[in-house]
Amino acid sequence: MNYRHITLPSAVIPVTREVDVLVIGGGASGIAAAIAAAQGGASTMLVEQRGFLGGMGTVALVPAFCPFTDKRKPIVRGLGLQLMEQMKQACDPAFRKEYQDMLDWVPIDPEVLKRVYDDAVLESGVTPLYHTFVYDVVLSPDRKTVEGVIIVNKTGRSFISCRYIIDCTGDGDIAALAGVPFQKGGEEGELQPGSMCYLLANVDRPKFSRYLEESGDSGQLHKTVELAIAEGALPEGRKSISGLAWVSDYLVGVNFGHVFGVDGTLAEDLTRGAIEGRRTAERQLQFFRRYVPGFENAHMVASGEQLGIRETRRIEGDYTLTVDDFIAARSFPDDIARNAYYIDIHLANSKSEMTFNHLPPGVSHGVPYRIMLPVGIDNLWVAGRSVSSDRAVQGSLRVMPNCFSMGQAAGTAAVLAQQGSTGSRGISVAELQRRLLEQDVWLGEDRVPAEKEKERNTP
Repeated sequence: MNYRHITLPSAVIPVTREVDVLVIGGGASGIAAAIAAAQGGASTMLVEQRGFLGGMGTVALVPAFCPFTDKRKPIVRGLGLQLMEQMKQACDPAFRKEYQDMLDWVPIDPEVLKRVYDDAVLESGVTPLYHTFVYDVVLSPDRKTVEGVIIVNKTGRSFISCRYIIDCTGDGDIAALAGVPFQKGGEEGELQPGSMCYLLANVDRPKFSRYLEESGDSGQLHKTVELAIAEGALPEGRKSISGLAWVSDYLVGVNFGHVFGVDGTLAEDLTRGAIEGRRTAERQLQFFRRYVPGFENAHMVASGEQLGIRETRRIEGDYTLTVDDFIAARSFPDDIARNAYYIDIHLANSKSEMTFNHLPPGVSHGVPYRIMLPVGIDNLWVAGRSVSSDRAVQGSLRVMPNCFSMGQAAGTAAVLAQQGSTGSRGISVAELQRRLLEQDVWLGEDRVPAEKEKERNTP
């Protein structure tokens, strides 16, 4: 858009906080990064634009955690797995009983999860600051380090000084403000669509289960959705439901359908997407009431505060993880996590096809430390879906379990950098891996902590 410009007068901005590690963004990666940094002894602040933590799992009501396993064993462990288990324990007895042994596609109770995240960051010693946006970053004279950020909130404008900073915005906002080069979307700029997720109450799960059994339809309602499209009750597009996550027999989280052409880095697009998303959700509610037994009296009790966003920026880092790395299930000397989630690229418009690529059960690939290191900046890590990867691999790395893993590694690396007075590239990767293993992170069968190996071999 062509706005005219104005010149603002210079201003003296107060420094309200000086911290060792500053984490921007309170989604899965930011929560794990902040906890890991604080537990390592660094003074840590976590800045989040909403009034609660959780990112897409709470802001956008994404209804379930993606898998923590490679279909044979848990490969995402550490803080992410611990936090999910804490949510289970904080839920009601029926939820705990049903999902106590599940590690994949565990439903999210968003209100419980908000409290679990609050407690976890406070107990670790993190200082949270909610309802706050980052307005700009301040770089050192040589432009190689971030000295801090200018924030804006109800209190006003102020400056937070930091030694190290971790970008967990999901959109690479801090890296972009610092001048780090990035890519966005596909070759023609196309982006995966967003989804407006929501919670439906007053549903009847046993009746729904009987319908699936009697009709032969799948849990994603392929047949029912195709019938509704043919009869004009639903628009052309995705012919199944992404997911139904049953919080209880009367409450279900829904991820269904797409809103196209939304760039999650543009407020104008997010505004249009929110409005269109709510209209889409209302149409889907009428579909459920009319076509799906057990949903005749369904009531929408909440929709996402914003669309669930799947992709925006991907930074240029010291290494770019590629689809060849994924397919070959490569490991790297600087692995800080493992990933087995399939490549999941949603159609860019209602006419195109979705892309899926699965690894065999029991197989995973390494996630190298270098993909979190943005070129040109020495005290900044980027963790989460905007790490350095090609578009295909981003479609795999972007989910919450992986974001937990990358955040935990970034927070632990920041502690090492602080202790050694180095930049992000000056730490010992071997020491980072050792500390992650001590934190119950899994880096593959060939990287098991010596003490755990001893325990396993002790009669």
